[in-house]
Formats: sequence, structure tokens, C-alpha cells
Amino acid sequence: MASLGDMLFLLVAFAVLMVLVGKFAWGPVTKMMGERSDKINNDLDYAENARTEAQALAEKRQAELKNSQADAVKIVSTAKQNGEKQRQEIVDAAHAEVATLKSNAQQDIAQQKADALNSAKDDVAELSLAIATKIIGKELNADDQQALIDGYIKGLGDVNGTH
Repeated sequence: MASLGDMLFLLVAFAVLMVLVGKFAWGPVTKMMGERSDKINNDLDYAENARTEAQALAEKRQAELKNSQADAVKIVSTAKQNGEKQRQEIVDAAHAEVATLKSNAQQDIAQQKADALNSAKDDVAELSLAIATKIIGKELNADDQQALIDGYIKGLGDVNGTH
């Protein structure tokens, strides 16, 4: 085995080597490991912050999506209400126009009826004057003619049941 001197030499060499390694290698390695540990911790913190921000943005986006959907529903509802109101206004206007047209048509019919009666009255007056002239054989004056016409028309009205 090894002698005491060899062992003492090995022990001193080992101690010197340990001091040299501690001074020149251990400090930089420890410093490098500390820096690496700090960098890893910073990266983990950054990743955690980024994940938190991403989650907050996702929640914000989800809330905005819900608001957008609510706005879309509101817009569609308003459009439906406006459409229904316009439809009702168009229907009401059409009903009013139909009523006006019906009233005008009734007035036109009444006017045409009155015109037809006046025309018939004039035709009857001319016919009765011609008949009277032939029967009597003379010309009637205006008053006699009017009285004859009125009497004839009254007789026609009584026969028809309208007078």
C-alpha cells in the first residue's frame, strides 16, 4: 500500500486541488448556474404572465362576442319591428285609398245617375212637347210647357215609386 509520505502528499495535493477548483472553477460554475436559474425563473414568470394575459384577452373577447351577439339580436329585433310598422302603415294606406276610391266611385255613380235622370228629363220634355204639339196642334208657351213637363215627370215618378 501507500506509505504515509505518499498519503500526505496525496492529501496536500488534493487540498491544493480543491482550493484551486473552488477558486477558479466552482465560483464561475456557481455563478453560471445562478444566472441560469434566474433566467429560467424569469422565463417561467414571463410565461405565466403571458398565459394570464392570454386568458384575460380570451375572456374579454368572449364578453365582446356576447355583446356583439346581443347587439345583433337587438338590431334584428328592431328591423323586424320597423318592417312590421311599415307593413302596417302600407296596409292602412291601402285601406284608406280603397275607401277613398269607393267613396269617389259612389259619388261618380250618383252624379252619373243624376245626369242620366236630367238627360231623361230633357228627352221626355222634348218628346212630350212634340206629342203635345201634334195633339193640340199649336205651340205651347214656356209656362204651359213647363207645367206639362213637371206633371208628366211627377206621373212617371209616382208610377216608379220614387217620388
